[in-house]
Amino acid sequence: MAVQTAPANGIELAYEAFGQPSARPLVLIMGLGAQMIAWPEEVCTALVERGFFVVRFDNRDAGLSTHLHDAPAPDLRAILSGDTSSVPYALEDMADDVAGLLDALGIASAHVVGVSLGGMIAQTVATRHPDRVRSLTSIMAAPWLELDEGGVAMLSAEPAGTREEAVERTVQLFRLVGSPGYPLDEARIADIAGQSYDRAYDPAGSVRQRLAVHVSGDRTEALRSLRMPTIVVHGEADPLVPVAGGKATAEAIPDAELLILPGMGHDLPRELGPTIIDAITRTADRAGDS
Repeated sequence: MAVQTAPANGIELAYEAFGQPSARPLVLIMGLGAQMIAWPEEVCTALVERGFFVVRFDNRDAGLSTHLHDAPAPDLRAILSGDTSSVPYALEDMADDVAGLLDALGIASAHVVGVSLGGMIAQTVATRHPDRVRSLTSIMAAPWLELDEGGVAMLSAEPAGTREEAVERTVQLFRLVGSPGYPLDEARIADIAGQSYDRAYDPAGSVRQRLAVHVSGDRTEALRSLRMPTIVVHGEADPLVPVAGGKATAEAIPDAELLILPGMGHDLPRELGPTIIDAITRTADRAGDS
């Protein structure tokens, strides 16, 4: 389970693999500013027990993967008015990173699971590289996500000055967006936030990731072309990406299953782990490669 790096789409991606390479390959894609360690090891292990070879990785501009430190600072006001020339990459590039990682690992196709931004990347992998995706699990994601004045204000916020402040901000965020129907595991959130700070603290990278979503536009029409087994999982109480986004995703993808979870917000409560693992597994089983 040691962290390794692989060349992908002109950058380096850090990844970890769990299970036997001969098992069904499954790739986990994490969300905005988050690192692969936000995928709990117990989830990876549970998926291995379901017959998967699990790969989790750091997206570009996160964790131990390549950070685009030399990219010019984005002009947020210009972007809001329609001039996106200062945005260095789009979701399409992040999706091509995933395809490049599969190439580096010698994996022709995989079951692809993404959460939040990772769900939008997973959707884009499926539309750009449908032959590489055996099944798709899109969790708390939408076919589009616009940037508004409030979003610009968040992206313009001063970064945390210390590790302690960065951890506290993360805990405060999850108090706002977490699942009202489940207890918030603040100790675990703080632990992951601290580990993430120690691995790589890069608020500017998170801004670039968020802008990649904005410039990528609406995937609805592209999603209509998908034919792989798909499940869309969304929290009924998600305040960050409202449940309407999950419904729109499922409506766009032919024969997609929609799983709306009451009491779930914009996080992955440990209590819902078995439900989500079951959803991933039954969707993969529909691909017929078990």
